[in-house]
Amino acid sequence: MRDIQNIVILTGAGVSAESGVPTFRSKGAVTYWDVYENDLAPKSYRVEDVCTPEALAGDPERVHRFYDLRRAALATVVPNTAHHALARLDAGWDGELLIVTQNVDDLHERAGATRMLHMHGELLSALCAVCGAREPWTGVLPEGSVCGACGSAALRPDIVFFGEMPYQMERIEAALAKADLFVSIGTSGAVYPAAGFVQTAAYHGARTLELNLDPSMGSVFFEQTRIGAAGVLVPAWVDEMLGSLPGPVGKA
Repeated sequence: MRDIQNIVILTGAGVSAESGVPTFRSKGAVTYWDVYENDLAPKSYRVEDVCTPEALAGDPERVHRFYDLRRAALATVVPNTAHHALARLDAGWDGELLIVTQNVDDLHERAGATRMLHMHGELLSALCAVCGAREPWTGVLPEGSVCGACGSAALRPDIVFFGEMPYQMERIEAALAKADLFVSIGTSGAVYPAAGFVQTAAYHGARTLELNLDPSMGSVFFEQTRIGAAGVLVPAWVDEMLGSLPGPVGKA
């Protein structure tokens, strides 16, 4: 481990799932997201109906309602042991560290992580479709909400929809180019550009490790894949990195 100074970590839905945050699920050729309203049976939303620019333009009320429900649900979940372990690594690692999350919840922050970014946006934020300003937002976000920066009635959920460019890609690419170790946690390996981070990191000479409940679609690109729950694997790996449980990160 002594040759590792710079670490880039990618986290996905599998990390927050252990806190009770729902994930996309597939039924045949259609992918859904379930949200609960008033403790009733979950309502299923098709991804293409709530997570594309076309969906927002065609039925903004439905899109805003979906993200209102998801935003409200954050109050019912708490960070799990994986979130806390990564926050412990953030606090204790002397080298460079960047946690890149595909998740739009705030569980990493609530656990205490600071060296991180949300590449797919944040539920607790609103984006102005006119000027591009982003502002914190915790409650309901009705269609036509006014931007605090430019005054336009054009606020939308600050979510990177399918077909839109993720946030801070230049910063992510620069970090991957400098990384000595790239770790992917709880991701499917199916959504680009995040799915290609392992190849970018490896190209620049980084060692690569996957921690996942099941092998991802990109497992073949990693030097090592460890299979199991994030709440178990991540704390153990963090202990290794911080020195309490020394062990190899290379090929098994």
